[in-house]
Amino acid sequence: MKRQDGNWKPVEGYNWYRKIGNRVCAELDCGSAVSLRDRWTGSQIDSWRISSHCDESKLSDCFTSDTVIYSSLELNCSDSVRLVHGSSVCSGRLEVRSNQSRSWSSVCEGHLDLHGAQVVCRELGCGAPGLLQGALSGAAEAPVVQTFTCEGHESALLDCGSSGAQTCSSGTAVNLTCTDQDDVRLEGGASRCNGIVQMKHHGEWRDMGYEYYSDLWTLKAADAICHRLDCGSAVSVRDPDSSDPLWSISPICLLSTSTLMDCVSTDTDSTGSALFLTCSDSVRLVHGSSLCSGRLEVRSNQSWSSVCEEDLDLNDTQVVCRELGCGAPGLLQGGLYGEGEAPVWTSELQCEGNESAVLDCRRSSSAAKTCSNGTAAGLTCSDPGGVRLVGQPSRCAGTLEIQYQGHWRPVGDYFKRWDLKSGSAVCQHLDCGSAVSVNRTHNSTDRPVWRVSVPCVKLTSGLRDCVGQYDPYDDSSGVDVVCSDLLPQPNISLSDGVFGVYQQGFRVLVGSDFTITCSVRPQYPGGSFQLISDTKKPLNLTMPAVNHFAHFLLSAMGY
Repeated sequence: MKRQDGNWKPVEGYNWYRKIGNRVCAELDCGSAVSLRDRWTGSQIDSWRISSHCDESKLSDCFTSDTVIYSSLELNCSDSVRLVHGSSVCSGRLEVRSNQSRSWSSVCEGHLDLHGAQVVCRELGCGAPGLLQGALSGAAEAPVVQTFTCEGHESALLDCGSSGAQTCSSGTAVNLTCTDQDDVRLEGGASRCNGIVQMKHHGEWRDMGYEYYSDLWTLKAADAICHRLDCGSAVSVRDPDSSDPLWSISPICLLSTSTLMDCVSTDTDSTGSALFLTCSDSVRLVHGSSLCSGRLEVRSNQSWSSVCEEDLDLNDTQVVCRELGCGAPGLLQGGLYGEGEAPVWTSELQCEGNESAVLDCRRSSSAAKTCSNGTAAGLTCSDPGGVRLVGQPSRCAGTLEIQYQGHWRPVGDYFKRWDLKSGSAVCQHLDCGSAVSVNRTHNSTDRPVWRVSVPCVKLTSGLRDCVGQYDPYDDSSGVDVVCSDLLPQPNISLSDGVFGVYQQGFRVLVGSDFTITCSVRPQYPGGSFQLISDTKKPLNLTMPAVNHFAHFLLSAMGY
């Protein structure tokens, strides 16, 4: 990567995974990431190190400068084929680049058969082709290219025979999903949905681990593994020590991809903590905003079924929420999280409310049962912990604390990742509007704090889902948040081209210049004022507060 002074320097290969490598390939206009690895160097030279939580819109914002490089990164991108707008590197709309045009083109659905799909998946370093259909990952923007005739053994799509360029009907550009070459299982537990997470990568089974100082395993990330195993929701994660080599995986990556192989770290000799995961075995909430909300589904006879709202009472919902590790049941409403495609469960629950699992309840059966439209049960359980801001007179400002596993503790900011977006998630949780300031603080001494995954917080309304699944650690950092609902009404005044003052506001002459001044009484340092208008040419201006004032100069104003 090029430095600001124009010189190039190598990138540290540690902590990379395929999903980030794919962003580099895209920036180089080189198709998709096929493979990447780190090569040991152990040199003390200028280098770049990538942040493991890279979720920035600009890839260059993810790098920090370093003076020691332990390993360099080797990245292999596909040169002539890629899958775009999919849920992983191995899914999306197929685009091909020929040696002659060097531009990317779509392929019609009818112009690629199973043999061709096999070649594409192999060229991209993915598993066997799964789903092949048209228009699943967005309409084609690129022009359409020729028909491919493959035998299935070719190493690249451009090695196949092809006929001349054609056009295809709207919405039929090829969308392809290749299977994940990697696999996952839970071993040593009481059921197939409970145990130490093991992963098959490059054909070898190992315990799955993580980089403790760069990433956080959360219930939200672990839920991706439960979903992959067709289990219920993630209930708990523990981290027993392991002396064996581990496959290190990025939990942050799992939040935004459907494929495990996208998230395996380049560090192939990792040792440390494994993961012991417990998923619910027979119940889950799907399509909700957190692990404790969604449409209720129950697993019976190896398949998942929806439940009719009328078949649930308070005792039943108490058992569901308890089994999922959530708090007391709150809202129960039909159709709240969609109707879903799952068949309707033919049994009616008759729980007493003290059972530990739904399948421990008595049930009555009614064959061929259907729910009336809009009555598939949607359930919201309360968060078993809590969130609060302390140390200020208002509940909408102060130091962030979370109650987890029965203990209130501050949230640490060891990695300096808390920002306005993650702070706004806290404010919304407290019904305090959005964040206007988020500051990292330092306590005079270390004390036990909870670690929270900031990328996770930005994706879910359940803050409990984002707490690191480890014992608290001692740290002096903290997070102070000020929410917008605490802000006072500003004083507003006009100067210069004012024509008249009325009870409803001010009148100015068309085409005149004038200044709008906003001010508040001193309360918090910093902050900003935002001026929004619904005029013919809308305005949306933001200025920082200087001594609690901001002056907006408006020139030659129209109607």
